[in-house]
Amino acid sequence: MTDNDDNQSGAIDAQLVRALEAIILVASEPVSPELLAQILEQPIDVVTSLCESLASAYDDAGHGFQLVQVAGGYRYQSHPDVAAYVERYILDGQRARLSGAALETLAIIAYKQPISRAQVAAIRGVDPDGVMRTLQGRGYIDQVGRDPGPGQAVMWGTTPAFLEKLGINSIADLPAIAEFVPGADVVEALEEGLRIPHVVDVPTTDGPAPVTEL
Repeated sequence: MTDNDDNQSGAIDAQLVRALEAIILVASEPVSPELLAQILEQPIDVVTSLCESLASAYDDAGHGFQLVQVAGGYRYQSHPDVAAYVERYILDGQRARLSGAALETLAIIAYKQPISRAQVAAIRGVDPDGVMRTLQGRGYIDQVGRDPGPGQAVMWGTTPAFLEKLGINSIADLPAIAEFVPGADVVEALEEGLRIPHVVDVPTTDGPAPVTEL
């Protein structure tokens, strides 16, 4: 290969990188490798390799942003190390936050999907219609099918927007639910602390005081 060929190859790579950066920068949602490959007219493995190289280069340079794979595509997002500063800017009392009930319902759907409204109600113990409408309006959940059983209930699941908000690539990346369940020793200690002593009255007038049994 001649020097001219090397220079031309380097120029092509640089042009691809610039184009790739520009596309991801202006995109309003994660851009899939397939779409990038189509736009750049390159094989998917080439696009994926470029994205991985760029991501490493950004990390090595210590930038305040990252190129990450989220919800099946690539996007730019702020680095976790500067999250506190970003929160000051974004969460300055100007964004409506989800209520505890909505977060609880969203967690149930995320971990149990596909799930029907009735199943969500059975788990929460209350009617979830209102919060489910809120979650659907935010774009975090949507109808994903119907139960093949009697009644053919509508089944619900999370959306790519949910994955994007959490910064994960798939539902499989959610933390294991066991991480949020206390261990057997903790449960036993709680039960011991909440146990009500049983008082036994001794039927004597001059005898000892009532005996407390644990």
